[in-house]
Amino acid sequence: MAPSRDDRFNDLVRQLSPAIGGYLGRRLYPLTRADLDDLVEETLTILWRRLDDVPVDAALPWALGVARNVLRNAHRAHHRRHHYEGELRTRGAEASAEEHVIADEGVRDALARLSDDDREILLLHAWDGLNADALGRTLLISPNAAAVRLSRAQAKFKELFNEVVVP
Repeated sequence: MAPSRDDRFNDLVRQLSPAIGGYLGRRLYPLTRADLDDLVEETLTILWRRLDDVPVDAALPWALGVARNVLRNAHRAHHRRHHYEGELRTRGAEASAEEHVIADEGVRDALARLSDDDREILLLHAWDGLNADALGRTLLISPNAAAVRLSRAQAKFKELFNEVVVP
C-alpha cells in the first residue's frame, strides 16, 4: 500500500528540513536568523502544495531549487524595502510643503486659533489646491456654500494673523 499524502509529506519534511535549513542559513545574509524559520516554512509550504511534482528519486535537489527561489524572492523584497526606506528617510529629511508653510510662527498661531472647520477648508484650499467645486464635493456641501465658507475662513485667518503679528 502506498503511503498517504500526509505520510509522504511528513517523511520528506523529516528528511529534507535539515538540508533546507542549512542551505538557506548559509545564504541568508543580508537577512537575519529571524527570517530563517519563515523561509524554511515557506519552502515546506510550497513542497506541500506541489507534492505531486516532487520527484521521488530527486527530492533534495528539487526542494533546494524551491528554497533557492524562496530565498531570491526574500532577498529582492529585502532590497526593495531597504531602498524604499532610504528614499523615505531622504524625503523625511526634506521639509514638506506643510512644514514650510507653518514654519512661520504667526501662520502657525493663527491656524491654531481658527475653528476646526475654518482650518480644514483653508488647508484643503491652500495645500491641496481644491477650488470651490472640489471643496464642496469633499466637504459634502454645495460649491456656493464652500466658496462662502472659504471666504469667511480667509477673512478670519487674516484677522487672527494680524493680531498675532501686529499686536
